[in-house]
Amino acid sequence: MKLNIAVLPGDGIGPEVTAQAVKVLKAIAMEFNHVFTFDYGLVGASAIDKTGIPLPEATISTCEKADAVLFGAIGNTKYDIDPNTKIRPEQGLLGLRKTLDLYTNIRPVIAYEDLLNKSSLKKSQIKDTNILIYRELTSGIYFGEKKLSEDGNTASDICQYTRHEIERIAHLAFQAAQSRKRKLTLVDKANVLESSRLWRRIVQELAPQYPDVKVTYMYIDNAAMELIIKPRQFDVILTENMFGDILSEEASVIVGSIGLLASASIGKDHAMFEPIHGAYTKAANKGIANPIASILSAAMLLDHFGLDDEAALIREAVDKSLKLHITTPDLNTKYDNITTTKVGDFIEDFINNPDETNLNFTNIHLGQSTII
Repeated sequence: MKLNIAVLPGDGIGPEVTAQAVKVLKAIAMEFNHVFTFDYGLVGASAIDKTGIPLPEATISTCEKADAVLFGAIGNTKYDIDPNTKIRPEQGLLGLRKTLDLYTNIRPVIAYEDLLNKSSLKKSQIKDTNILIYRELTSGIYFGEKKLSEDGNTASDICQYTRHEIERIAHLAFQAAQSRKRKLTLVDKANVLESSRLWRRIVQELAPQYPDVKVTYMYIDNAAMELIIKPRQFDVILTENMFGDILSEEASVIVGSIGLLASASIGKDHAMFEPIHGAYTKAANKGIANPIASILSAAMLLDHFGLDDEAALIREAVDKSLKLHITTPDLNTKYDNITTTKVGDFIEDFINNPDETNLNFTNIHLGQSTII
């Protein structure tokens, strides 16, 4: 298969982790005789520094021409200091989602057996957790009308949804549930918010089309608690933009590190794949950023194009890296000098030599020794 992939490394640790995902995709292309080409673009703070805006037209053009987009991270602490800053890095990501109409964000939450002790939650509580969060991505409060009074003392953000926006992601969530445990949970705040009542009414209308899927409804405050207390009760979670953002970040506690959470943002004509973590600027260029979320996002990219064996091999390589503690400091307690690049090298080596990797990792060195 030939794929043209737009690569937007972004800010902070984004370039480091994205480089490892590209490395892994190149290994997959070589192993399976695919042709993957990579076109790079600017976005976020790096784009502001060079062009004055967070989402240049050249970047939009690159993404529109690509088969898929591989995204890194966005943001810079220097823009967080002044809340009155009009041009912000995050506008680049929001603008990209809106321009490409990436209305569905899919975030897997999986408790890896070898990392159960890394979570601050009890092993018995999180074992076998496997959740898929469907988050609406191009509407709601993040994109609604924003107002600030002339005296600067009153502000508002409108949360607005249309039937069309809710129906299109709800259908996808129902279909995903059909292929899993046939359980769907709508998370809303229908006891207070009119927009949530619209979500609930539309999901109830659609449910008879999917009679094999059991639908439950949960308020966001209760869902946030239940996600920690009893995460295995969830299979597919469907929710609006802001609630999905919060829940998926919270879910990183279950897996042990936000550096493991990948995502896919899907629209009718375009698709983008990115780790859910932020730019983590203070860790940039230190070799400590966990690239696994970015690498797993690359696996989701392959899933999107039906390259199931290729995606499975990446996940097998990731599982092996976790089992052998070939991970960055956020997860690693056995070795103290595994860098971002070395994790990528390990996974690349596994893809190229899956039968030999267990015996000798000639490309991965710990100090003066080789992992064997």
